[in-house]
Amino acid sequence: MNIKLFVTGGTFDKEYNELNGQLFFKETHIYEILKLGRSRLNLNIQTLMLIDSLDMSDLDRSLIAENCQDCEENRIVITHGTDTMTQTAAYLASKNIEKTILITGAMIPYKFGSSDGLFNLGGALAFAQTLPNGVYIAMNGRYFHWNNCRKNRDSGIFEEIGN
Repeated sequence: MNIKLFVTGGTFDKEYNELNGQLFFKETHIYEILKLGRSRLNLNIQTLMLIDSLDMSDLDRSLIAENCQDCEENRIVITHGTDTMTQTAAYLASKNIEKTILITGAMIPYKFGSSDGLFNLGGALAFAQTLPNGVYIAMNGRYFHWNNCRKNRDSGIFEEIGN
C-alpha cells in the first residue's frame, strides 16, 4: 500500500530563532520524524508549501486539492497547521475526492523536542491505512470526520463538536 504524504508547513515544521525569538520555516522535518519512528511504510513525500496555516489562502487549498486529486495514491496524509486545518478539510470535502485523506499537525514544533507531531503523524498514517474514503482530521490519537471537530484553544486538543 502506497501513501502520499503532502507537507504544507504549520507548527509541525517551524524552527525557533534564538536571536529574535521568532518561529520560522527552513525545511520540513518529516524525514527526520519518519526515521526516528522507524517507519517502514511505502511513502511518497512531496512538499507543497511551508507556511503558517493562518496565512493559507483558498488558492493554497486549491493547490492541495489538485495534488490530492492528481496523485496516483488513494491514501493521503497532509501535514498542516492546526489553526485552519478544519477549513482545509472542509475545502477538500467539497471537492468530493474519492480517496482517504487525513490531515494532521502539531501544537508544538518538532524542533522543540516535546512535540506531539510524532504521535499525530503516526496516528494519521495508521488511520490512512484503515479508514474508508473521506476527509478526516487526525489529532491526539483520534480521527474525526472533517465536519465534526474543532480545535479547543483552551485545552490545546481537538475534540468532537458538541463535546
